[in-house]
Amino acid sequence: MTNAVTVQELVDTLDINLIYGEEYKTNKIYSSEVSRPGLILTGYKEYYPHERIQLIGRTEMSFLSEKTSEERSNIFSLMCTDETPAIVVSREIDIPEELIPVADSLGIPILSARSKTSRVLANITNYLERKLAERLSKHGVFLEVFGMGVLLVGSSGIGKSEIGLELIQRGHRLIADDRVELYQIDELTLNGEAPEILQNMIEIRGLGIIDIMSLYGVSAIRRSKRLELIINLVLDDGNTQYDRLGYDKEYEQIFEVQVPSIRIPVKTGRNLAAIVESAAMNFRATQMGYDAKVTFNSKLRDLIQENRGGTIEWD
Repeated sequence: MTNAVTVQELVDTLDINLIYGEEYKTNKIYSSEVSRPGLILTGYKEYYPHERIQLIGRTEMSFLSEKTSEERSNIFSLMCTDETPAIVVSREIDIPEELIPVADSLGIPILSARSKTSRVLANITNYLERKLAERLSKHGVFLEVFGMGVLLVGSSGIGKSEIGLELIQRGHRLIADDRVELYQIDELTLNGEAPEILQNMIEIRGLGIIDIMSLYGVSAIRRSKRLELIINLVLDDGNTQYDRLGYDKEYEQIFEVQVPSIRIPVKTGRNLAAIVESAAMNFRATQMGYDAKVTFNSKLRDLIQENRGGTIEWD
């Protein structure tokens, strides 16, 4: 089923008011893109996307003010169809009288926003992209660790939630436990959040459901976060070989985004919360240009060179 947002949801979320067309507030918005009428104001209507929200700003109003009333009516008739979900006028500019009957005849609500046009455009686009994005549900615990979005994955019962709880006690923040909803923002960015029913909650076997916000306060939770690192917790069977120096780079593709992934063996006695913290800090340091492998290799080369240049003394 195609995702959709109603005009009423848009009004309730953003700083936008419904001015005309109260009976059309249930109109559904299917596209995250917003159109600013440009060429259509001059009468050119080929390929114009009528199915998007139409945004009218000061520039468009200045152009329209130079037209006669009949010309404005004709322009609005070209701009609007029964597919148009809503018309938004920015800067709280007065609604042109000619627009009201055209919009009413086609069942289009007219909205007014206080902000300047570019900001209204950004706010609407960002909101619709988040709400209308394709979503993928992934099993795991999603946390903000040192400002990074880290997703703990692994087989059921391996201890993901227990690690998450310890990280929360260390001052990090919970985003989602058990089920994480991921959606793509752009070609490089994935965001994750908890389903509404699971927000602020974490399940610890033997204790049951814990409300993190009630126990640790609002500073211990976050609604959504960009996914930057996946840590795959794997039971250590004693036979699997793991990268000792960190040369192997793994990625997991989610939608069109390649997310860096690390495998960490799980066995009795390991402080996994501290290891997750170190993994996050090391990943951030690598992004900032510092790589411990490069430093190690440099020291190793210097040591080899020093040994080659020395002399062997015989007793």
